[in-house]
Amino acid sequence: MNDAIPSLSVLDLVPVRNGQTSAQAVTAALDLVQRADRLGYRRYWFAEHHNMPAVASTAPPVLIAAAAARTSRIRVGSGGVMLPNHSPLIVAEQFAALEAIAPGRIDLGIGRAPGSDPVITQLLNRSGTTSDVSRFPDHVTDIMALTSPDGATVRFTSGTEYQVKATPAASGVPQVWLLGSSDYSAQLAASFGLPYVFANHFAGEGLEHALRLYRDQFRPNESGDGPRTFVTANVVAAPTAEEAEERALPQLRMMARLRTNRPLVPLETVEEAKADPFDAMAQSLMASTRQKWFVGTGAQVSADLAAFAAQHGVDEIMVSPVAGAYAGEAPDSADGRAQTLELLAQTAPVAA
Repeated sequence: MNDAIPSLSVLDLVPVRNGQTSAQAVTAALDLVQRADRLGYRRYWFAEHHNMPAVASTAPPVLIAAAAARTSRIRVGSGGVMLPNHSPLIVAEQFAALEAIAPGRIDLGIGRAPGSDPVITQLLNRSGTTSDVSRFPDHVTDIMALTSPDGATVRFTSGTEYQVKATPAASGVPQVWLLGSSDYSAQLAASFGLPYVFANHFAGEGLEHALRLYRDQFRPNESGDGPRTFVTANVVAAPTAEEAEERALPQLRMMARLRTNRPLVPLETVEEAKADPFDAMAQSLMASTRQKWFVGTGAQVSADLAAFAAQHGVDEIMVSPVAGAYAGEAPDSADGRAQTLELLAQTAPVAA
């Protein structure tokens, strides 16, 4: 790695701030993916979260389709589809269709977490086809088989067979990645010979151990590829360190709300965040969280990301641009997040 910044990708939760509609937040996100495409970012993934006032990324396949239609080079995908919320066949069909829309550009990141609270999990179970989390490994292999050109074979107890394909005549397959923040996900990815992503942007603990397990236990599958991984990171870059710290405040306060069971709200503006200080416990949580983020000028953040990548032996970092907005910024824009991507792209290599 030396001192070179790694290749960069983007993770987007489609944040929603005060005074902003879901439509405006999605417009801002789609403008951002077009910018990332022009700037040379390697991939752009949408997360899956449900019933959160500050997050509009509830349906990754829908957002991926819209992003694919607006871009020409960048890989687009999920970071990730939370598989227990969905039928494996439906996931396979959705991503086979996406692969047909944007051949060779689709990533299917799969996670085991629910991406929601227990009430939403029950609503998903009652209102749609979901999958048993205890059968997660089986469902991952089912999806890979269903999206392949040969499809999957269902064998009945009578001995007869039934062929199932996610799409009639696949000419390519989405790239499957396993996501997680635990030993379980690292070991499962290794056993399947799949690429692995550690969700460092919200976990921050156990990274070195998980990557070591993945690399030590990796068994190549029929593709013959070796272990392949990258990590995620929360990032804010601005022309000055002072502005970067200010733009980090709204998301830091949101994380403190989550960890102290405060009511969740749309993201505050920078001005709102500065005007309403939290108590000492929340402030301490924010300070601890801030230490794990990459916040500063473009040059400073680039150097820190390069060192982080070298430390963990990865050649790609997926940045979650968590810059907040000032009150005067247009509701259908992603000014602070776009600024982060622009500043980092000045030192990052263009993706192949």
